[in-house]
Amino acid sequence: MSEPIDWRTELSAVDRYATIQALQESLSNNSMSEAMSIEAAAYADSISREAYNAACKPQDTVPPSLHSEQTENEDPGVTIRGHANCRFISDGVTSEVYRTSENFALKVITSPNNMEPHNPQREIKVLNSLSHKTIIQLINTFRDEEQRLVLVFPFMPLTLATLLETGTPTKARTTTIFTDILNGLSYIHSIGIIHRDIKPSAILLKSADGPALLSDFGTAWHPEFSKSSEAPDNKILDIGTGPYRSPETLFVDKSYSTAVDMWSLGVMLAEAVTNPPKPPFESRPAHEDGNQLGLILSIFKTLGTPTPEIWPEAKNFRVSPFEMWNVFPSRTWTEILPTIDPEFRDIITKTVTYGGRATAADTLNHAPFSPK
Repeated sequence: MSEPIDWRTELSAVDRYATIQALQESLSNNSMSEAMSIEAAAYADSISREAYNAACKPQDTVPPSLHSEQTENEDPGVTIRGHANCRFISDGVTSEVYRTSENFALKVITSPNNMEPHNPQREIKVLNSLSHKTIIQLINTFRDEEQRLVLVFPFMPLTLATLLETGTPTKARTTTIFTDILNGLSYIHSIGIIHRDIKPSAILLKSADGPALLSDFGTAWHPEFSKSSEAPDNKILDIGTGPYRSPETLFVDKSYSTAVDMWSLGVMLAEAVTNPPKPPFESRPAHEDGNQLGLILSIFKTLGTPTPEIWPEAKNFRVSPFEMWNVFPSRTWTEILPTIDPEFRDIITKTVTYGGRATAADTLNHAPFSPK
């Protein structure tokens, strides 16, 4: 007798995320993390699709008397300068993001002063100067009741980070999403802009099938708008996030270029094609002591300790990567990620490398991103 087919094979990442969204909307605290926890437990423990559906059933099964009371007492959210019922989505170092009932995303700047490289006024200027289908559109700006600066964007229901939390995307989805990302990077790089914080949560998605849009330009470097605070050869080093940070910034290269974005993109692609999704490098939280040293060690253990021959640009770095380090053997991406699609691995090989990284424009000319 043949083995029964596991019901999970019929459940796509899109189905799972739709379930998570329905759960989130049904929860009294509207918590995405709680919804994801419930769904993950149901996915792991249920013996059938019917059991999974029952475990994830939205909370509309509450008796009518209790349901009506809960509706009346539901948290109305907050009002931000005429936008009622704004729901908190996320926060960062200098901002909080809310979703409005009109389906806008409000980025509220919570830091009263610029914390370079975070600069919302520069972010506004950069976004207003851009026009591309894969760059998030800045709709408007205003001051709220507390005189905090607010940036208004169209609301997008997904990020690449939330998509990856549901599992490894298909090759078709990954190709579509990363083609859009590369088109956005090629566009901003062609006019000298460095994003400086490419990561899955900065990639907004209209659906699991795309399109994808670059967002979060709060730390972007612009050749004109940044020149008064950061000269091209004296840029701020405290950029990037966790495992997506490029090695040249860790070794005090203040003349870094758009190549830092390409390293981040390659790391993000390696994460997206790994099952389950996971960045190839480990990084402690930024507030923990030794987080930079830990990331350096993880990169060296994974790729091998660099030499002047494979990273000639580093000969001029203020801190040398060639001295006082344990020597780890060099490893290829075929050894590191032996089971992934060869086309994706070739792109990772060309971008997550110490020197001579491929540009976004070059990468778009190679499979699987090249036009068919």
